[in-house]
Amino acid sequence: MNDKDIIGLYFARSENAISETDRKYGGYCRTLAYNILGNTQDSEECVNDTFLRLWELIPPEKPAKLGAFAARIARNLALDMLDRISAAKRGGNSHTLAYDEISECVPSRVSVERSADERELARLMEEFVTSLPREKRYIFMKRYFHFCSVSEIAEQMLISESKVKMTLKRTRERLREFLEKEGVEL
Repeated sequence: MNDKDIIGLYFARSENAISETDRKYGGYCRTLAYNILGNTQDSEECVNDTFLRLWELIPPEKPAKLGAFAARIARNLALDMLDRISAAKRGGNSHTLAYDEISECVPSRVSVERSADERELARLMEEFVTSLPREKRYIFMKRYFHFCSVSEIAEQMLISESKVKMTLKRTRERLREFLEKEGVEL
């Protein structure tokens, strides 16, 4: 079933919308949540919450790309859950490193969410990421959207971990320069 048909099921308030979304994008959302949370049970809870959020948002929302829309929701829910888990443990985790790496380049999540310029920052980030060569864009997205480890990225791309690290470092530097040039206060 294509995205348009699935979205039509949401608009018709058919419960089949959830099962069709799960069939088509459930695995993707589970993998994304697991990469962030590192726990199957928490990931499954996050995906179930994603489906509930989709049900609440569609309608009135009518996403152009259902998979990307669902992934963004799953990712944000997983990050929120990770924040709660980390706060409860008061310890670091492997994903803290990815946050720390990218935080040098963009304003904090909290300040961005409160800012009226959130959409502008999102537009600038999209502009920057789409301007990257394919390999660099893949590495950047795998690390900072999907939260894959450096070793996972290196293995997937059949390159060395040091090349992944250097690519990420240089890309973060370019992002910082790009955002400063565009007038974003870091």
